[in-house]
Amino acid sequence: MSAFPTFGQRPAASAGLSPAPVARGGDDVAPARAEHGQTQAAALVELRSLCLTRMDPMAVASTPPDRLAVEVERLIADIATERRIQLNGREQRSLAADLVHDMLGLGPLETLLQDDLIADIMVNGPSRIFIERRGKVEQSSVRFRDTAHLSNICQRIAAGVGRRVDESSPMCDARLKDGSRVNIVFPPLALDGPYLSIRKFSKKSIDFAKLIEFGAMTAPVARVLEIAGRCRLNTIISGGTGSGKTTLLNAMSRMIDPGERIVTVEDAAELQLQQPHVVRLETRPASLEGRGEITQRDLMRNALRMRPDRVIIGEVRAGEAFDMLQAMNTGHDGSMSTIHSNTTRDALTRIENMVQMGSMGLPSRAIRTQIAGAVHIIVQVERQRDGGRRITQVTEVCGMEGDVIIMNDIFQLELGSMGQDGRLRGTYRVSRARPSFQSRLQYFGLERAWTAAMEEAER
Repeated sequence: MSAFPTFGQRPAASAGLSPAPVARGGDDVAPARAEHGQTQAAALVELRSLCLTRMDPMAVASTPPDRLAVEVERLIADIATERRIQLNGREQRSLAADLVHDMLGLGPLETLLQDDLIADIMVNGPSRIFIERRGKVEQSSVRFRDTAHLSNICQRIAAGVGRRVDESSPMCDARLKDGSRVNIVFPPLALDGPYLSIRKFSKKSIDFAKLIEFGAMTAPVARVLEIAGRCRLNTIISGGTGSGKTTLLNAMSRMIDPGERIVTVEDAAELQLQQPHVVRLETRPASLEGRGEITQRDLMRNALRMRPDRVIIGEVRAGEAFDMLQAMNTGHDGSMSTIHSNTTRDALTRIENMVQMGSMGLPSRAIRTQIAGAVHIIVQVERQRDGGRRITQVTEVCGMEGDVIIMNDIFQLELGSMGQDGRLRGTYRVSRARPSFQSRLQYFGLERAWTAAMEEAER
């Protein structure tokens, strides 16, 4: 017996859908095919509507997804027979899958979310969906039925994390159940229907070995970053949008000792820390009355009262930069964060500007002194024209000379030509200058490991 009782089931009657006419002449073929396509599309719309009418919401909610798909496909077949709508098996399965995705998932986005090769999904209205696959952006054939369909999916995503998005609150950051990061922009700010951007959450945890395999770095660079994590160097990961900052931060966090207490601060939680003692904090937007907003700066201040060994900020954007420096300077060694910037030098300038945004009233020299004392290493990552994401700089912050922060590029990527496989070739220029944190390497017993990694990088 079907899990979906019917409501006021109608007697079988013809839907008035006859088979497509057979074209007699060459000039009639295209119009006949177009008419058949329109007729079939109308039939599918009717089938969808009838199926939704006859489904019991309580039964749908209690039915496992795999069984639900079978039940929906059976219901489609019954209604198609009753209404004399001609469907083949592929069309029945496709319509059943669409209905299940609409009821339990994210509609047409489900097929894209299940594709592990897709890293980003960008919806620019109901009929224009772009994806990034293997570092290249392309348009997808997936479509929403209309603007209302897309709006419903957006609101479902926002509601899933206790947030709302509509005309009165048209922007929203959220996340999916698997941790994928979502940004939604609603009309009237979005002119072509709701805009939806999804940065997919990798189902497989990525470590340094995987990043080497992907060509993001060489083994000596990975070894140096591993040492930086183990000897608790304060690290900033810098790069553009989609360059792989969070992925690298997750990989570096694997070097943290399991016994340490880590507090993470994020706008939308997406870090994948493997340690058992992790406290995750997430911001909260203001209510409709403009009250109750909790910013990253608020969370940073509270995090320092939670006895953390390390503080990790998903992305530093504004005045919380000052609190991050304070944490790095007051015994929370090994803290990490990411920042949007084009070079390692620009990253320091941005941090300085963010501290000034917090209206601290500090002179520039005082801010730079704080930065030079707090940050040990800046790692620059970049998405390049072949679609690859690579570490282009590993820079140490050496100290101050006058009013200028002195920096040293431990590694600097020098790109060469493109190979036959379409991938850029490059080598790292290595600096063998004595690092400013030499005493820390000695303290943790990692001086020889550092020297060996640098010698290997020069070969």
